[in-house]
Amino acid sequence: MYKVLVIEDDVMMSDMLSMYLSEEGYSIMQAYRADDGLRLAVDFDPDLVLLDLILPDLDGMEVCSLIRKRSNVPIMILSMKSEVSERVQALKAGADDYMCKPFSMHEMTARVEALIRRSNTMQAETAQQVAVTLEATDEREPIELDFERRLLLVRGQFVETTFSEYELMKLFLAYPGKVFSREELINAIRGFDSFVTDRAIDVHIVNLRKKIEQNPKEPRLIRTVWGFGYKYTAQHSNKSHN
Repeated sequence: MYKVLVIEDDVMMSDMLSMYLSEEGYSIMQAYRADDGLRLAVDFDPDLVLLDLILPDLDGMEVCSLIRKRSNVPIMILSMKSEVSERVQALKAGADDYMCKPFSMHEMTARVEALIRRSNTMQAETAQQVAVTLEATDEREPIELDFERRLLLVRGQFVETTFSEYELMKLFLAYPGKVFSREELINAIRGFDSFVTDRAIDVHIVNLRKKIEQNPKEPRLIRTVWGFGYKYTAQHSNKSHN
């Protein structure tokens, strides 16, 4: 049975989420304050955290950052705030998904299931990846996708990505060398990120570079095309040329 930690100060909302997820077969723990939530994030060891942004004792963004520093557990932000800046900040804090209240309980549980499935698949496969990593050479593509598991492989090792990051990488790999405008990238992930904007795209790119580039400050794979957008350079990472 998968475990979900609900950190939400609105008792009625917390109970509703807990009731709905319990009926779907999840084991639930509830926290109404950040301090209790952070403690349970360790003691309960959840498979996913549902986190409200407005808590009585600590800002939800800070809670997200604190959890992310010590765990790769999927974090879904639940918030009344629909501003793009809030979503961007949540991405930077390490959130995997963001839902604005009010939302469909059916959609929420579908996203919870998808996040947990992808996270657990990645963990289960990571141990098996050691042998593959030892065999990896510069002959192989630096970035690969496992479409069935929706996983990203960077030089033979699994790397955690959000839904939007995965979709962007899938698009880049499908059309290596093609220059994509920010508008094209926005359209590619609109279904996963309803409030995506130019600024959010830039944040996704920065986060992807941190995960796939050997030196994110001098990216060789995802290149910026100034004044227009980005392109993925289909070349093996090597030291011989830029």
